[in-house]
Amino acid sequence: MKVIVNGLAVEYQDDGNGPIMLLLHGWQDNLHTFDIIVHELAMTYRVIRIDLPGFGQSEFPKSTWQLSDYINFVKVFIEKLSIKVDVLIGYSFGGRIVIKGVAENVFNPKKIILIASAGISNSKSTRRLFYKFAAKIGKFLTYTTPLYFYRNGLKKILYDKADSDYMNSGALGGTYLKIISEDLSKYASQIRVPCLLIWGRDDSTTPLADGDKFSKLIKNSRIKIFDNAGHFVHQERAGEVIMEIKEFCAK
Repeated sequence: MKVIVNGLAVEYQDDGNGPIMLLLHGWQDNLHTFDIIVHELAMTYRVIRIDLPGFGQSEFPKSTWQLSDYINFVKVFIEKLSIKVDVLIGYSFGGRIVIKGVAENVFNPKKIILIASAGISNSKSTRRLFYKFAAKIGKFLTYTTPLYFYRNGLKKILYDKADSDYMNSGALGGTYLKIISEDLSKYASQIRVPCLLIWGRDDSTTPLADGDKFSKLIKNSRIKIFDNAGHFVHQERAGEVIMEIKEFCAK
């Protein structure tokens, strides 16, 4: 289905009936990341998923966006559909939208679920940010310098170090850099609604240490950790994740 939000044609899917769940996907992802869990959830809930602007079948933003632009987009989307969201679920980058949007009272769900959420900045992510910038500069230099050692040495180092999300972000590269530089710790500490954190112990994209920090910052929260699962924990352990979500929402 399509709807126009802030001048952008946006793809979304709407399944089931009951209390409303709104699911927000990660970076370089789309609404289909949730396919494996939606069928069963839609037996009890009305499950709505969006392709965020720049991803899936939705149009690209016409300028470089910040996190606040994505939050406003989701707000207008909710208004367009004339819905009241009961459970707001954010995966990875989608978790950033949930955290800041709920903390600023832009969204007022009864409960939130954060799956492998992004939003914690630390020294390691700061180093990754440097390499992302370096890779961007490296791409330019590759086409402007004949130096063999650079093309075959330094370029390889920079590109190997650069995060694959950034390397694949294309026109959204500037937006991505703005978003990942924002630490959301202070916003997480302002959240008061019940929160379920779902994490894979082997997540190397948003490490378990981030989940542990969120569990301390968000007062009314609990964390469920899945062994032998990584960043796509909702796909790797779909059945168990569904059970956790249903149990949490039923309370």
